[in-house]
Amino acid sequence: MQIFRPAAERGIVRTDWLDSRHSFSFGRYYDPQWMGFGPLRVINEDRVAPGAGFPPHGHANMEILSYVLEGALAHRDNSGGEGVVHAGEWQWMSAGHGIEHSEYNASKEAPVHFLQIWIQPDRVNAAPAHAQRSFDPAARRGRWATFASPDGADGSLAIRQQVWVHGARLSDGEEVTHALKPLRRYWLQVVQGQAVIGGHTLSAGDAVGYAEEAGELRVAGSGGAATEILLFDLPL
Repeated sequence: MQIFRPAAERGIVRTDWLDSRHSFSFGRYYDPQWMGFGPLRVINEDRVAPGAGFPPHGHANMEILSYVLEGALAHRDNSGGEGVVHAGEWQWMSAGHGIEHSEYNASKEAPVHFLQIWIQPDRVNAAPAHAQRSFDPAARRGRWATFASPDGADGSLAIRQQVWVHGARLSDGEEVTHALKPLRRYWLQVVQGQAVIGGHTLSAGDAVGYAEEAGELRVAGSGGAATEILLFDLPL
């Protein structure tokens, strides 16, 4: 099975301080055809105005990853996790048996642009946890790098699910491949620029999902500008 998720068809929530695009049902946006993809439940692309943000609120039994694309995001939670996530950095928060946190734009002058990703864990009611990582952009130029994994391999964030999150940056015509296994799911999200996948050109915000497919996924940069992609390797 192969499914496409065009950026223009995502859910949209706009307020005076937030512009949010939802790949899957979330909050006020509900579409029964887009409730998630395996354990991948949320990919929100958020732009938050200077000084604004999400006040303290609770979560439980969810792995939450935040990837800052531009600007800086200030995080605080009641388990002791606190810090500022800068552009290019990733943050992991495991809600476990329950956690309360806030997220605010750390700048009073510039907006923050980030992806928030929710993954269902493979265990429930664990202790909440928090970590943050900075990754060398050169390590993913023209090749895959791993941002999150079950065991924290290669300095990645160790998350509580059999999920690997990979990323690559491609110049025009540059290509990466990944073997698809029939007992896994894969979600390819274009973060920036354009990518050519199986003869289809995808732009920023577009995505394609694969389930129970075998073969080789080939992704090429396109359009003349830098391309950034994320690949989620997920259990069925």
